[in-house]
Amino acid sequence: MKQFFLLFFGLSTLLISAQKQKMNEGLKKELDEIMRLDQGYRMLFDTEITPEKKDEILKDLHIDKEEFRKKDWQLVAEQDSINLHKIENIISKYGYPGKSLVGEPTNRAVWYVIQHSKKIGKYLPIIKEAGEKKEIPFTWVAMMEDRFLMHENKEQIYGTQGAGEMKLDKSGKEVFFNFVWPVKDIKDVNKRRKEAGFDSTFEENIKRMFGQDFKYEPYTIQQVLQLREDFKKSSPKNK
Repeated sequence: MKQFFLLFFGLSTLLISAQKQKMNEGLKKELDEIMRLDQGYRMLFDTEITPEKKDEILKDLHIDKEEFRKKDWQLVAEQDSINLHKIENIISKYGYPGKSLVGEPTNRAVWYVIQHSKKIGKYLPIIKEAGEKKEIPFTWVAMMEDRFLMHENKEQIYGTQGAGEMKLDKSGKEVFFNFVWPVKDIKDVNKRRKEAGFDSTFEENIKRMFGQDFKYEPYTIQQVLQLREDFKKSSPKNK
């Protein structure tokens, strides 16, 4: 019995050691920095952070206040382009760097960068494969698939994506309004969300996105596209 225990302990030690060897610490460090920049730049536009906190973030990211004032969201676009170039090189070398290679939460880094890019269609199959192998939670796969469908002007599946459009109010003034991107088969959306692993309902999620006072209106794809077309035709800026 003692010999069996020693053998079992030895095998367990070898397995733990092998798992540690699989972890790529250099890649983990690189991805942690990419994720810090991806999230940090976006925090600058969080309406709920204080001016003091924004100053801290600017300092941490080495961004001059005047440069931030002049470039605004363009700063994010520039950093996103740099991040995307880096992660494309990483994917070409390692495939999707999931939790077995870089651990958690570092396995989020590549997902964030792709989610914020225009190349979701190219990398969605890799994201799906990572989800199937449990290298990332399947909820992330669902969110990216919803965003891809939205970009393709198709109905989303899991109800994770909100959107915004410009329109003219009754006085002819241009206003921006938020809405939930059209959802396929809305009556079964919570069933699909549960199967995907979400711990919130569709109704809870849209309140999280837009606030407790948000009133949901079930737009169709046709209605959204018509709103865009109407705004293009009626806006003085587009004439």
